[in-house]
Amino acid sequence: MATPWYSQSSIVRQQIAAAVAVGISLVCICAIVFPSGFFAFTRTSPDIVRDNSNVESLQCESTERVNQLKSDNVRLSSANSELKKQVRELNEKLRLAEKGKDSTVTQNPLPSKQTKAGPFGTVKGLRTNPTVVPDESINPRLASILAEVAVRKELIVALANSNVKPMLEVWFTNIKRVGISNYLVVALDDHISHFCKANNVPVYQRDPDEAIDAVGKTGVSTAVSALKFRILREFLQLGYGVLLSDVDIVYLQNPFDHLYRDCDVESMSDGHSNATAYGFIDVFDEPDMRRCRYAHSTRIWVYNAGFFYIRPTIPSIELLDRVAERLAREKAWDQDVFNEELFFPSHPGYIGLHASRRTMDMYLFMNSKILFKTVRKDGNLKKLKPVIVHVNYHSIPDKLKRMNAVVEFYVNGNQNALDPFPNGSN
Repeated sequence: MATPWYSQSSIVRQQIAAAVAVGISLVCICAIVFPSGFFAFTRTSPDIVRDNSNVESLQCESTERVNQLKSDNVRLSSANSELKKQVRELNEKLRLAEKGKDSTVTQNPLPSKQTKAGPFGTVKGLRTNPTVVPDESINPRLASILAEVAVRKELIVALANSNVKPMLEVWFTNIKRVGISNYLVVALDDHISHFCKANNVPVYQRDPDEAIDAVGKTGVSTAVSALKFRILREFLQLGYGVLLSDVDIVYLQNPFDHLYRDCDVESMSDGHSNATAYGFIDVFDEPDMRRCRYAHSTRIWVYNAGFFYIRPTIPSIELLDRVAERLAREKAWDQDVFNEELFFPSHPGYIGLHASRRTMDMYLFMNSKILFKTVRKDGNLKKLKPVIVHVNYHSIPDKLKRMNAVVEFYVNGNQNALDPFPNGSN
């Protein structure tokens, strides 16, 4: 049967309505998805132009920032290298400090901070080394004695046994007369200890030590003299400056009023003239060398190991250690070893001592050669009053007589007291 016409028309209208609905839906979807239209990306808008200029600006700023970062990187790398260097130096110092706990203490290191040299004629090197930190734990008993006896951390120290008792009496009698209170006798035997106490002389007797006692109680003067380098170490470790004195010395003034204290060691000289006491150039003639026959050398007469002031510094303690160690294994005179260690420079196979030294005024700290050979025969020099006279050039049987003659001449005013003696000992 044929479909009525009105039914066919209704179907068409439904299809058209559906198509319109689909079209509207597509338009809505496109409006949502492409709000600027399908071809908006082909237009050049002012916003896009502004965006392009911003990109170029950002690119310029980025280049400057990169350059700045590179500069900062270089600067920080340099600073980092410097810090690494400081860390290495601190680690090295720490290593040396740790090493020092188990080995000998090294001399004071050079300052790590570098300085510029000043104008011509103004530059002065370091002469006065710093003193050590006192360590009372090494000998509390001695520390207590020194605290009572010393004046401004300084004192005169002499070693004595019964062999030198008569000279010791002249020694401390004149010290008392001058008014010196800071002095101490290290008694090497019981008799001297009792003798000093009976005469109100400050005295110290060490604890028993077989190695020292064997020499101290029975030894001759040269053997006793060698002991001082071991004994003095404790004084320096306790932080005291020591004026080491033999007992064949007459005190006429207070020596502490005439010290410079600018060097590790300040010693009297065995020299008898400006040249021999303070140094001179010696010319050696060797004729078979023809035109180059003359050889120049430096010379100075030795420091006297029986009278010197020594400051409590590391080089000073090293000097005492070196001399004591050599005297323990060598058959040598302590004065020779004392001067060799103090003066000989470093050379292959030997590291020299870096200690500063000063020679005392030979007319104030006078040896007996100057007195008997020169001064007593010169009217002007006889008017000078020395600080001390050390009767070091004359033999033991003659020492006491000459010491008493020195007292007669300088203290009692007997101008003829020195005349009966020859220049040297018989």
